[in-house]
Amino acid sequence: MAGGRRGDQRQRLLDAPLQLPGAVLTHPFGEDVHVYKVGVATAGAASSPTPSTLPAGRHAGGKMFAILGLSAEPGLLTLKVEPDHGIVLVARHDAITPGYHTNKRHWISVLLDGSVPDDVVRELIEDSYDLVLHTLTARARFEVDPDRFPLPGTHRPGPDA
Repeated sequence: MAGGRRGDQRQRLLDAPLQLPGAVLTHPFGEDVHVYKVGVATAGAASSPTPSTLPAGRHAGGKMFAILGLSAEPGLLTLKVEPDHGIVLVARHDAITPGYHTNKRHWISVLLDGSVPDDVVRELIEDSYDLVLHTLTARARFEVDPDRFPLPGTHRPGPDA
């Protein structure tokens, strides 16, 4: 990857978490820290055509799956992982360390210097999202993605019905 492209990794990945169903951008730690959550009970968050954001400092509920610091270069993205996978990632990549200011067993931090390819970082974002999504209640998962997570006891007619 060319040197100029490496410095752009944070910018390229800034909106990647918001491409996931029901993802919401919050700023509970101030404007210089993006906290991406799922399961936030806000009107239209999951169905809105544009990503939902909440003002800085506002408690939004839901559960965070990604934290992106904006104040330092090149940027640090913290994500939830399965503990065994986190150990492998830390051993394999110099730019991946145990989670900054988080539980070091369940979170990793990725230095966005371009040494970890964008597609790998996007996959880690999706894995983090899925881990957190599966900890939500059945109702919250249904509100995020009703086709993927129908409520127990409900029947959604198939295409033949």
